[in-house]
Amino acid sequence: MADDSEINPHPKPSMDHWAWIHPVRRWTVRGIVALVVFLGLWGLSYRWINPPVTLYMLQENWRLGDVYQEWVDIEDVSPVMVRALVAAEDANFCLHWGIDSAAIRRAFQEGSIRGGSTISQQTVKNAFLWQGRSWVRKTIEAVMTPYAEVIWSKSRMLEIYLNVAEFDTGVFGIQAAAQHHYGIDAVQLNRVQAGRLAVVLPDPKGRSAVKPSAKLRKRAASVIAGADMIRRDGRSSCFED
Repeated sequence: MADDSEINPHPKPSMDHWAWIHPVRRWTVRGIVALVVFLGLWGLSYRWINPPVTLYMLQENWRLGDVYQEWVDIEDVSPVMVRALVAAEDANFCLHWGIDSAAIRRAFQEGSIRGGSTISQQTVKNAFLWQGRSWVRKTIEAVMTPYAEVIWSKSRMLEIYLNVAEFDTGVFGIQAAAQHHYGIDAVQLNRVQAGRLAVVLPDPKGRSAVKPSAKLRKRAASVIAGADMIRRDGRSSCFED
């Protein structure tokens, strides 16, 4: 009588053969839950604690040898600067919950990437994540942005963004930018200065707020007009009295 190996030369693996899958799956789920909890607590802490540093600041500090940043409360920033930033980056900031679907559709149709990114998304990316394009980063950003909108006020969102955005190579935050470019504090910025600082944000390493091109000056004037408009039509109401 033939033994089992002669009857079935390629026996199926036993259940024990696949037993390793269950611990891997279990630890994967635990890892994802731990990451979600960590990011949730990290985000919640920034409701009261000012971000001491960001990953991009650390990267630039390593590359340049030093970076310049000084935290400033939003009450100590020129109101026209805050409005100009919103007008330039996300005019409907007060109207959405972090993701501006209409802007994303327009950006997709125009072939623009930054055009669909809200201030809320940029704040989450700058405060918690890394630069560059990847599905992992975009997925975390998409999950954290609505969460940040829930736990932070709109004013707090802008305050963090104003303090972590890069305005020149190695110059982070509006207070550092005002001092670096104009030798004044952020609260002293006038309309022209505010407009020019706002329009360098898409390309802070390639644009100058001190010696702007004719095209950039025209764009800055348009931004200031937009800042006046959002004040008149109420779109600045979520961060201004």
